[in-house]
Amino acid sequence: MQSFPYAHSASGDWHKLADDLIDGLRPASGTLGFLYVTDAVNAYLGDILDALREATGVEHWVGAVGIGICATGVEYYEKPAAAAMLADLPEDAFRVFPTIVKDLEGYDAAQRGWLGDGQPFLGLVHGDPANPLLESLIKQLAARTTTGFLVGGLASSNDNARVVADGVTEGGLCGVMFAESVGIQTNLTQGCSPIGPHRRITDCQRNVLAGLDGRPALDVFKEDIGEMLARDLSRVGGYIFAGLPIAGSDTGDYLVRNLIGVDTEQKLLAIGDIVEQGSELMFCRRDAETAREDLSRMLAHLKRRLSGPPRGGVYVSCVGRGANLFGEDSEELKQIRDELGDFPLVGFYANGEISRDRLYGYTGVLTLFT
Repeated sequence: MQSFPYAHSASGDWHKLADDLIDGLRPASGTLGFLYVTDAVNAYLGDILDALREATGVEHWVGAVGIGICATGVEYYEKPAAAAMLADLPEDAFRVFPTIVKDLEGYDAAQRGWLGDGQPFLGLVHGDPANPLLESLIKQLAARTTTGFLVGGLASSNDNARVVADGVTEGGLCGVMFAESVGIQTNLTQGCSPIGPHRRITDCQRNVLAGLDGRPALDVFKEDIGEMLARDLSRVGGYIFAGLPIAGSDTGDYLVRNLIGVDTEQKLLAIGDIVEQGSELMFCRRDAETAREDLSRMLAHLKRRLSGPPRGGVYVSCVGRGANLFGEDSEELKQIRDELGDFPLVGFYANGEISRDRLYGYTGVLTLFT
């Protein structure tokens, strides 16, 4: 099986970016294109897409805007940059679907026209983080696949979080569904590591923790993070997080959520998600070394499942990872290249990552076409 053609560029303006991508993709052909651009050229996403469609003859495209984007062994931030890849797939093996904003009624009707009573295998999706229904839409859409699996992420932008589903759009969830015949492998890597035991939430209101294991939440928090940090809670921001274990996960997966408030008088702790009494929680820290180790674990697991080099891949990583966690010299992408091989890869740094039917944070989701 041939590798997918791909190209990336960090040239000065959108015209040059489009020309570079077109030159890099020629003379290859395909049926599905992937396009990721940095926020610096967000306003010209439609122009770049039109230029690529006209030059390649590929009608179907998916992608997103990111604060940063990536390709094989390289990351681009805070500059005009773009990456594109072409997949040569049978026309009946995939379907691009338009933005879902409120419900899946329109999606269901179109889906029946593609596979009848059948379901797709897996979906690659991109979303607008401003939509309050997004987590519910992700769960509903994942349930409409045979695997229960979506991969992807939320666009990240300082302005409009725009995405691509044949055209440029925003406001909801869109992407492409694949049939099983395409051949896809995927896995997720965490960017944080637990620093304490699982705690039982014994008193809470929405996202405010009052009691953990029958004790004041802030007292338990201070105990778990250690004396040095407990003496100066201003140091925990961006370093310490709440982890919500996923019930039934055989790999110990958990959702990372920000700490957003502390009440030292009432000993309360607020986190960036709604929680329920009786559920579990643990505290974790953002740890570069552990993130590198977990990325290696994930890559090794994927490599064991491959029968040969991937034809291509899409990597969606958190904006809190990349240069912010691994270092300035594209270390995260170089690690993927060094451990899995020099295969075509494109992707972006997201405002939330999607794996299975959940919205994660501080993770990396790698999807490979085999």
